[in-house]
Amino acid sequence: MKVVSRYVREQKRYTKNDLKSKFSFDEDGVEKFIKNLKAYGVLKSVKNTDDQLEMSDLVDDDVEITDETAESGDCLYVFTYVGVITCGSRVIKVYPKYLLSKKDDNVLDEMKQVVKVLERYSRSEEQIINVFNGNGENRSFNILAVILFLINDYYEYGIYTNSEDIIEVNGEGEILWGKTIDESFAMIEDNRPYYMELYTEKSVEDDMDYFKRLHECVLTECSRQLRDAQLDTLFDMDVIELSEEKLADFGDKEYVLERIIKELNLQFNTHRQILLKTLYAYVSQDRKMLDENDGISMFGTTAYHAVWEKACAEVFDNKLNTTLTQLKMTVPLAEKYNSKTAKRQKLIDIIEKPVWQGEDTEAKAADTLIPDLISIPCVDGKDWFIIFDAKYYNLQLEKGKSLRGNPGVGDVTKQYLYQLAYKDFINAHGIAEVRNCFLMPTEKKDIVKKGCARMAMLEALNLKNIQIRLIPAAELYDNYLTGNHMDITRLDL
Repeated sequence: MKVVSRYVREQKRYTKNDLKSKFSFDEDGVEKFIKNLKAYGVLKSVKNTDDQLEMSDLVDDDVEITDETAESGDCLYVFTYVGVITCGSRVIKVYPKYLLSKKDDNVLDEMKQVVKVLERYSRSEEQIINVFNGNGENRSFNILAVILFLINDYYEYGIYTNSEDIIEVNGEGEILWGKTIDESFAMIEDNRPYYMELYTEKSVEDDMDYFKRLHECVLTECSRQLRDAQLDTLFDMDVIELSEEKLADFGDKEYVLERIIKELNLQFNTHRQILLKTLYAYVSQDRKMLDENDGISMFGTTAYHAVWEKACAEVFDNKLNTTLTQLKMTVPLAEKYNSKTAKRQKLIDIIEKPVWQGEDTEAKAADTLIPDLISIPCVDGKDWFIIFDAKYYNLQLEKGKSLRGNPGVGDVTKQYLYQLAYKDFINAHGIAEVRNCFLMPTEKKDIVKKGCARMAMLEALNLKNIQIRLIPAAELYDNYLTGNHMDITRLDL
């Protein structure tokens, strides 16, 4: 079986012939391929127009056209996903849309970093392993996610082992003083007992344990599947060769699953339970990653904007969920915010909520404005209040070109309103420097001052216009992965 592993760019428009050629399909094969990807929500189709060919983002106005129209070839196809997808023997590696100048065969380094970012984002959001994709008729076993979980778990925790506690006389383990005092003979000298024999305890691992061998066998098989799919380099995973056994050597599927269930009933360690359940899923589904069927396996997200927002929030030291007493400003917390109740609030809690007034009643809404992130850095000995909005857009704002890939008017007005929402807090603490800024990704190595977004009627209220900064995604991700902050003064706000 020939594996076809190719890169595509998120949000780029592809024709049916592009996909047919890139993934080595005949006409029937590419139709089935497109139908499967659309069913799982990772591929969209839009009208085949000159405007669409020039677009770098899919917006609400780009209404998806029906499958019947799609079959006529009068449409373009858009991957709305970042990550890795396997569909039979085809491996689709979707890299982010802001890598505009990169060729498909020259994005390995960037994609390796993106994969690490996706892994860290998944851990930080405490996302549970997605064992299945889709639902109903489109439900399929997510073998890639299971394989990656098992291998990463092995790197972190090692092989599943069962140990037995053995009691020895004068061994090297921990001394069991209770048993030694009760059962050993002591010699007394200077009113002190001296024991000739000490009972000790040590744990001995059973190298022939069934589950240790099963774990080694599955890991070896998973590693080979990753290598066969040409994904071992992308995920930075060495080949794991721990076993020469096959799954069939452990008994038929029903027997293996029964043994795992019995072991689960004996284990109370949370990590061991998760590992055993994942092994159960792997064995029970009896599916290989490159099987020629309609199932799709995925590692990534259709909401990469959330990943960008999370990375920006951490790297630019988001204070939204920080309690007021922990803000560490250069001035004490103002009296208004220093009461017992108020100082337990988080910065996000002081944004006013709408009040609905009736004839004889009033009620406060549950929701209100929520900024992406707010930073309160100390710059040259003074507190600054900076309202950021992480926008995962490819902005076209150049002379002689039409405006494209820009946030909508709602995004712009909300940024102004965030400053109004914090006006009292800003004034109460004498913060003179307030800034507003959109953060967008770029493949370039330096921060780009792209300009600003402004509305005269809101500018007239002494509200700050929204600066636009393109942030080098590679540098931001490096900081996100290492837990470091970027120097906000570099933004030159």
